[in-house]
Amino acid sequence: MNLKPKVSVIISTYNQPKWLQNVLWGYEQQTERHFEVVIADDGSTNETKQLIDGFKSKSNLKIIHVWQDDHGFQKTKILNKAILQTTADYLIFTDGDCIPRADFVATHLKMRKFNSALSGGYFKLPKTISESITKQVINEQCCFEANWLLARGLKKTFKLNKLTSNGKKAWLLNTFTPTKATFDGMNVSCWKQDVLDVNGFDERMQYGGEDREIGERLMNKGITFIQARYSLICVHLHHERPYKNEDSLKKNKAIRQATKKQKTIKTPYGIIQ
Repeated sequence: MNLKPKVSVIISTYNQPKWLQNVLWGYEQQTERHFEVVIADDGSTNETKQLIDGFKSKSNLKIIHVWQDDHGFQKTKILNKAILQTTADYLIFTDGDCIPRADFVATHLKMRKFNSALSGGYFKLPKTISESITKQVINEQCCFEANWLLARGLKKTFKLNKLTSNGKKAWLLNTFTPTKATFDGMNVSCWKQDVLDVNGFDERMQYGGEDREIGERLMNKGITFIQARYSLICVHLHHERPYKNEDSLKKNKAIRQATKKQKTIKTPYGIIQ
């Protein structure tokens, strides 16, 4: 009997146990069962550990908790540690504030191709709706239904198509959207070997485009990014961003410009240093 999971879902988190709980409830509802969850924890307090331990004792999810000391924003560093703990050949990267629709893992697996990465979508929810989501809402998948969201004050925009599209409509919107397919850490998947070949995330990167940079090196390697933002769906819970600052954005921009100009494939500041 082959116990190896089909895919490893890497979830990054930092001191958002309530949101992480919602996200893990979302993974309990997946139609595809053969996956593992690897939580990349950038120094959360014991409250997050207690939540994860509780899930591990009661849930059918296979959960691996990878933690490091809190020394400021070091998401790229903990993601590299998490990658080394995965046991599947295919990886999904997402965040601890993104609840996956029930078909999330199954659709990533169904759409995957060799020499390719899948660029998924996310639907941002306002604070009031984010705070009204319960386990029952997730179990019944209400938070992915346009009517349920509109009834709770969501403004009707074109972006609702992310939640209401499937089949031919989703294919058309994926194909003709002006948005480029990129490596967005909220919802992206690729082959583990490709990530190892580029030496993972560049650990110099701070907040702001830190995930895009690894995507640009994967593209330099010859990996094609497939647009799937209307097929791979998660809802993004509201939160503040206190770690956002102009200095970090400036440094990140310089690293990304060098990656593009030099056509860098393998960073010397990644998994192996």
